[in-house]
Amino acid sequence: MKTKRLLITGAAGGLGRAVREGLAGYAETLRLSDIAELGLAAPGEEIVRCDLADREAADALVAGCDAILHLGGISVEATFDSLLQANILGTYNLYDAARRHGVRRILFASSNHATGFHRSDEQLDETSPRRPDSLYGVSKCFGEDLARLYFDKFGIETVPVRIGSCFAEPTDRRMLATWLSPRDFVSLCRAVFDAAETGYLMLYAASANRDQWWSNAHAAQLGWKPVDSSEPYRAAIEASVMTEEEAHALHFQGGYHAASRSVG
Repeated sequence: MKTKRLLITGAAGGLGRAVREGLAGYAETLRLSDIAELGLAAPGEEIVRCDLADREAADALVAGCDAILHLGGISVEATFDSLLQANILGTYNLYDAARRHGVRRILFASSNHATGFHRSDEQLDETSPRRPDSLYGVSKCFGEDLARLYFDKFGIETVPVRIGSCFAEPTDRRMLATWLSPRDFVSLCRAVFDAAETGYLMLYAASANRDQWWSNAHAAQLGWKPVDSSEPYRAAIEASVMTEEEAHALHFQGGYHAASRSVG
């Protein structure tokens, strides 16, 4: 699928900055959006400040785009009221604007926290039951279901990607399994938007780590193969002292999100 104007929401965040750099020149135009400052537009970029909870602003943001990389919203546990605006209402406004403006495909940044209450000795795939570990995880389950509805009813292809831990490098024992390098995430984005068709295709996203909790065997047609691994960081991480809190969190794939007894 040739992308002319790719909208990237949440472009000021950590993931957003990585894909802004990694996808430079990928589409004819990258339209970058966030509620935070994005700096000056580089060649081939458009900057549009937008609060996705504002329906009219979201509609104007989507106009003229043929594909969307939806990273916008709150990416950690928060109060329900905050998540309601940013992750639930904002995602609804984006999808309904996509329907009105004929957007063909969306990569929706979901999260491993949609299934975080599974044990860390389980291997999951797209058929595994959702077990959200937080209100944040619940908000991602909403986005996945909304995307399913808008594919079945309106034909908007969506690839919800349950992202692991996307940072420059892994920093704790859990991330030895969940780490996703920014380079691997950018290559996944390219594979999703390059595909001739995707339909509604649920994916997990982690690098080629030794410990694998998630399988994407059903999505071989994308041809995505991560190249990085957490293994070079293992010795230093395992040499650190494990706290009782970390040991408890390691029982769950969602880590501290699942181990915490509080919500919001």
